[in-house]
Amino acid sequence: MHGHNKTIEVVREWVIKAENDLTNAVHTLKLKEKCPTDTVGFHAQQAVEKYLKALLVYQNIDFRKTHDICELITLLPKDLQPDLSLSEQELLTDYATVTRYPGDYEPIPLSEARRAVAIVRRFRKQIRALLPKEALSSKNL
Repeated sequence: MHGHNKTIEVVREWVIKAENDLTNAVHTLKLKEKCPTDTVGFHAQQAVEKYLKALLVYQNIDFRKTHDICELITLLPKDLQPDLSLSEQELLTDYATVTRYPGDYEPIPLSEARRAVAIVRRFRKQIRALLPKEALSSKNL
């Protein structure tokens, strides 16, 4: 039973980090025209990545250190894979890998940053439904 509690604890830690990323993305969007959209994209990606890692830990599935959303999703059994299109997965992965650093790419429009947060909210709902209730509340830490 001790092992189960440890797992729940680790799942909860991933969930808390994912929630912090989502909070950052949502809060930053409120800056509207002054919004650093690359930061919103990065936090959106991080929230999805960390929720996926929470689910993988809960399912006792090992994963390597990666920001690749597609790779993390394919590690999950088919019936647990979230409803994220390949283009959504690639968009989010780019936010952690390509647009995070200076380079030759177009700035992320505000509308796209908003869409990224909408994707995270939809995804979050799906993943939280698959996680144990006791890992979703920080009250019992």
